[in-house]
Amino acid sequence: MSWPTVPMDALKAPGSYTFVGGPFGSELTTKDYVDEGVPVIRGNNLSKYGKFHDDDFVFVTDEKAVSLRSNSAYPGDLIFTQRGTLGQVGLIPKDATYDKYVVSQSQMKLTVDETKVNPLFVYYYFCLPTTIQRILGSVSTSGVPHINLSTLKAFKIPVPDKHVQNSIVELVRPYDDLIENNRRRIGLLEEAARLLYREWFVYFRFPGHEHVKITNGLPEGWEQKPFGEIAELHYGKALKEENRVSGPFPVYGSSGVVGSHQSRLVEGPAIVVGRKGNVGSVYWSSTDFWPIDTAYFIAKEQSDFWLYHALPSAGFQNTDAGVPGLNRDFAYSRKLILPPVRLRELYNGCVAPMFEQRNILESYNRKLAEARDLLLTRLMSGEIAV
Repeated sequence: MSWPTVPMDALKAPGSYTFVGGPFGSELTTKDYVDEGVPVIRGNNLSKYGKFHDDDFVFVTDEKAVSLRSNSAYPGDLIFTQRGTLGQVGLIPKDATYDKYVVSQSQMKLTVDETKVNPLFVYYYFCLPTTIQRILGSVSTSGVPHINLSTLKAFKIPVPDKHVQNSIVELVRPYDDLIENNRRRIGLLEEAARLLYREWFVYFRFPGHEHVKITNGLPEGWEQKPFGEIAELHYGKALKEENRVSGPFPVYGSSGVVGSHQSRLVEGPAIVVGRKGNVGSVYWSSTDFWPIDTAYFIAKEQSDFWLYHALPSAGFQNTDAGVPGLNRDFAYSRKLILPPVRLRELYNGCVAPMFEQRNILESYNRKLAEARDLLLTRLMSGEIAV
């Protein structure tokens, strides 16, 4: 089956700012981030398991968003990674939480002309492993590996008739719907564990708190310690995308899972912390994994659910002038409130069933994504006619 191929630039919607990159570095920095406002799309909002993660944002003010109007994105837009985990693609759902977003310096945005192409068809085409390999073959290696906007605009994709596009979308969409449903259930489990952590370790309403004396703002037996005295951050190891062989072990970067590999570097379960890019991001890997050089990891022996939920409050922040980075000595200097060991163990036991259920759902999502990609490959190649 042969479909006509067209450059991506021919699929953009008419009007201004419909196919753009992120702002220049000086136009959007971590100093612009605020607690609420217009959300900024980063690499952690895109992944292999789900079209778009509509959560875990940093924000800019409405005024800042106006100054970045040429870098705005809206429901229905496609988002591509420009630097970082190349090959990532996302589609902001039409029923998104927000009516406006800003793309980061590491992303690009396309608003398609829906009279020509179904945005879901384009999204699915860019999910194909063969497409990702084509993208990696177009990488500019001068400086930080990246894809130029001009390269993406010239990138050619097959575009069949709209009825064929729509048929492919309808065959594949149920897999993504199941993935998204599981992801929401995972989110609810994570929120339940976080709420319990907050109840016990922030509000000090832990079991037996009625009989514990508060001294200098802390329950008796609790103490404040530098993070470096609680756990050690180990460096991840570089693993270029072209050297990865798809396998059972997730590959973690600072934006979360960025692929898989046939061998592992670290025994899980363990904690991953963002080192370069998404500074201070925190992830829990339930299985053995490979952390790349944009991430730190905490060994299995020092990782537990309490520490996983405590780390976001540690105050990790960018310490580098160039590419955002987390200095390990700075991280070690951040202080955490440390409860007694028996209370940590009790908390870990309470939330363990939540994490076990999460592990099952994550396993389902990996299998669903693999089945989706296999079906997509056969549909796009014409092996399965529509």
